[in-house]
Amino acid sequence: MWYRRLGRTGLVISEISLGGSPLPDWSLFREIVERGVNYIDTSTSYGNGNSERQIGRLFKEAGRDKTFVCTKFHLRGSWDENSILRSVEGSLERLQTDYLDVLSVHGAERPEDLADERVTGAFERLKKEGKCRFCGLSCHSNHERVVRTAVDCGRYDIVQVGYNVFDIEEPSQDVETYDDYLGVSRMRDLIRYAASREVGVIAMKTLKVGGRRQNLDRYRAGTSSLFQAMLKWVLEDRHVTSAVTEMLNRQQMEEDLAVAGTSLTAEESRALLLHVAENGRDYCRLCGRCRERCPSLIATSEILRFLAYHESYGKTAAARTGYSGFSPAETALACRDCGSCEKACPYSVRIRASLKKAHANLTS
Repeated sequence: MWYRRLGRTGLVISEISLGGSPLPDWSLFREIVERGVNYIDTSTSYGNGNSERQIGRLFKEAGRDKTFVCTKFHLRGSWDENSILRSVEGSLERLQTDYLDVLSVHGAERPEDLADERVTGAFERLKKEGKCRFCGLSCHSNHERVVRTAVDCGRYDIVQVGYNVFDIEEPSQDVETYDDYLGVSRMRDLIRYAASREVGVIAMKTLKVGGRRQNLDRYRAGTSSLFQAMLKWVLEDRHVTSAVTEMLNRQQMEEDLAVAGTSLTAEESRALLLHVAENGRDYCRLCGRCRERCPSLIATSEILRFLAYHESYGKTAAARTGYSGFSPAETALACRDCGSCEKACPYSVRIRASLKKAHANLTS
């Protein structure tokens, strides 16, 4: 395994880190850690807390000092500082530990939440009590405002963002920017900005498919699979500290761990470009520009994210739960089929067809 420094935290973590939604079975989990993976990403919501419980078992049997863990709390419903503290106490109990290496806001979408005194107060108290070493956030949408706010305020040590080979593609049209919203998040620029301020960067959704990997042999480059090329592409960016992947079986483990310390070849680059060219219109970058332009204000990018969970990640239950949380006015039922979303999309994603597919699959 090869290792990199996680920003100003000083933690030295493995280039390949393990995603906990879900974790592999116990024996494979132990082997992955024994082979050098020392950073595990989880959340209070993964597996209804069972992901944290399995990591707790690891800490108890193998020791706490060999592995770094990041867990997260949600800002949902009528949250406050006490609800955050209760969530963290529950995580500590399930993890069987006295402290967290990284505690993150899960899926931060509103930059104002990051400076909210209820959030900052909880972080400060937990740090003072020795229950949290470093603060971070994960972000699924509105990246430009959220990530820049986190970096600029100086309170956050780590940002975790979706970053994969589809970010190789530049927008196909000029993007108009506004004071309160930037239509397209140029992820590579944001990652570079965070790293320049010594904020550690963890890349998630690196394979776009989680642990449910389709047979994509037509894009194989020599002995390398497309998924290995995808991981290499992410790690070619030296501003990224680690790439989170889900390794659910031995083949996936061998595939991913073999990438550490290797470089992307010209043949692999060509395979990636072909894959992006042929599949780019089916992949939402979650920039949110479609929702900004939708006259019905449908939650388009979030709906497409849940569709990806269903189709590519095999997380249908989570996708249906997420979709059911929208009001009818936010779902595909409210679509006027006007095409404003697709005109606004800088990547020509087939949004209307995807909305219909999402509704059919997530409500049946």
